[in-house]
Amino acid sequence: MLKLTLVRHGETEWNVQHRYQGQTDIPLSAIGVRQAELVAERLTGEKFDAIYTSDLKRAWQTARFIAEKVGLSVSAEPRLREMAFGVLEGLIWDEAEEKYPKMLKAWLEDYNQPPDGGESLDAFSERILSCRDDLLAKHNAQRVLLVAHGGSLSELVRLSLDVPLEKRWAFAMNNASI
Repeated sequence: MLKLTLVRHGETEWNVQHRYQGQTDIPLSAIGVRQAELVAERLTGEKFDAIYTSDLKRAWQTARFIAEKVGLSVSAEPRLREMAFGVLEGLIWDEAEEKYPKMLKAWLEDYNQPPDGGESLDAFSERILSCRDDLLAKHNAQRVLLVAHGGSLSELVRLSLDVPLEKRWAFAMNNASI
């Protein structure tokens, strides 16, 4: 049986500002770098067979600190990226509500009506499932570390546990959490 350890990336400036990050490639903040160092310290001595990470900077940076401590290389896995929020990326809630009130309302009522340039929940879920299924096939009976984003990791947990869509926010993860 595949055993997964999930780590959310360290903090970014956009996390602090409560901006929609999505797939915008934001690096870790100074605090995020320290968080990544600390989570790497925590995982020192753990045995993993592989490390996969989203190819976005914030996750990649976090994974590199961990990889150094556990003596493995990191494999980029674009399917672990955060959900794409399209035109909302870079905005805080109030800005999104002011600029795109109808689009935001439609999306919040049905996540399969994404903001312009965004990703539907069905497409996002399919991407995450595809990644999970490939990991299961490739790493059966191994322990794998995934470093990614709050949305992609919580969706992975939700789908793996067959939790209803209405509960998708029940698996919120703090920055640099395991």
